Amino acid sequence: MAIINVENGEEKMKENKLKSLSEAISGIKDNSSIMIGGFMGCGSPKSLIDEVVKSGVQNLLVISNDTDFEGVGVGKLIATGQIAKLIASHIGTNPQTGKRINTGELKAELNPQGTLVERIRAGGAGLGGVLTPTGIGTIIENGKQKIIVCEKTYLLETPLRADFALVKAYKGDISGNLVFRGSGRNFNLVMATAADYVIAEVEECREVGKIDPEEVMLPGIFIDAVVQGV
Repeated sequence: MAIINVENGEEKMKENKLKSLSEAISGIKDNSSIMIGGFMGCGSPKSLIDEVVKSGVQNLLVISNDTDFEGVGVGKLIATGQIAKLIASHIGTNPQTGKRINTGELKAELNPQGTLVERIRAGGAGLGGVLTPTGIGTIIENGKQKIIVCEKTYLLETPLRADFALVKAYKGDISGNLVFRGSGRNFNLVMATAADYVIAEVEECREVGKIDPEEVMLPGIFIDAVVQGV
């Protein structure tokens, strides 16, 4: 973390968070929970996912919007059977996911997409949950607390956090200040606020001061490690 001298406003130290892929994910062990950014492969931290596959860790809880496609991104972790439980919005683009759920090899909790992202946002903001009418009258409401506000019924959706978040950015500096590009932002930004250890994969890595502060979409205080994607 950067240490600032509050009295004179001078920066005393900038931490270099740039790490190798293997070093960055070394803390991920069996039974870890991981948020993985991306939307059907767009903005997916593919190099980091490949390294997790290579590490062979097992029994993971993965929180992601989807499971990409067969052999792509999160789909690789599905194929290797390293995920024990999945919390996601949809799985239809990867037939292997459905097959593993049907055989009992994979447990899955499906959330409406807006509910999923708001649960993550609540986790990042330290909130006790979010109230939503989405799912009322469907199987989504099963086992969930209902709260009436102004004569309207809502479901209480609890916050989501994880041990690790793997996110992808267009560019970043070695202190973790990130810039996203287009729809590649998707779940990446909010997931970076809701995990204990956040690893950012970047296409372009620059020295501190080489990114215009006006461009920064996520400040480095949220990022623990930066890796150069391959």
